Amino acid sequence: MMKKYIQLASLAAVALLSITSCVSHKDITYLRDMEETQEYPVIQKYEAVIQRDDKLSIVVNSKDPELALAFNIPGTGGYSIGADGTINTIAGTRIANEKDRPGYLVDINGDIDFPILGKLRVEGLTRNQLTNLIKSKLIDQQLLKDPLVLVEFLNFKFSVLGEVGHVGTFNVSGDRITIFEAIAMAGDLKETSKIDRVAIIREYGNKRRIMHLDLRSKDVFLSPGYYLQQNDIIYVEPNSFKTDIQSQRKLSYWTMALSTVTTLTTLVLYFIKK
Repeated sequence: MMKKYIQLASLAAVALLSITSCVSHKDITYLRDMEETQEYPVIQKYEAVIQRDDKLSIVVNSKDPELALAFNIPGTGGYSIGADGTINTIAGTRIANEKDRPGYLVDINGDIDFPILGKLRVEGLTRNQLTNLIKSKLIDQQLLKDPLVLVEFLNFKFSVLGEVGHVGTFNVSGDRITIFEAIAMAGDLKETSKIDRVAIIREYGNKRRIMHLDLRSKDVFLSPGYYLQQNDIIYVEPNSFKTDIQSQRKLSYWTMALSTVTTLTTLVLYFIKK
């Protein structure tokens, strides 16, 4: 009789432990439909579009530094006037923190206030388009004959939420970053991430749009969400495996409790029999 109790208790414990080990881990594989020997052309030409609240660095240079000086904010990488009135060239120097660099903030109307040229509508333009706009105005108004204009984003950032290594807002140097680079900066996906439904929330003027990317497929390269725009929000949904893990943890607690009870029962029966 005692032997039957022990066998029954052992079988119950083994059965429950087997159940907890049945939950399989989800395989996270990016671009699983790409073939190793096949070439895939890059057909998407991407340029970030200037939006409201963007901070822009605009540097104007010329063969004559004194003429270009009036079109630069001191400390932007162009020219500055020293305390003694001398002109100091600071081109090529870099500031450690990009957000600390002086620049032009795009206002709520999509404009910037540029020296001498006044209000410029920049919202919706690319960096190259704004460069050409400023150059043409300087030449047409006979302010500079040979202007060299450099436009950069100073506050290009995006946010990542959901099932990633670490959520947060990330700053980018430049204006070109892909969804894979963004996820890498956020610590990669988790085994509980829904890899076939990664959402990007994007603002267009006064409107917002959400798009979903399947990171398992090579078609992600064709998506307008493959290259991020500034202020994009990436949200990675949890998959059903997360619920499975939570259930597994609960089941583990019950298994531990039942194993303890089984062990105590076995010991009690053993001493009673003895």
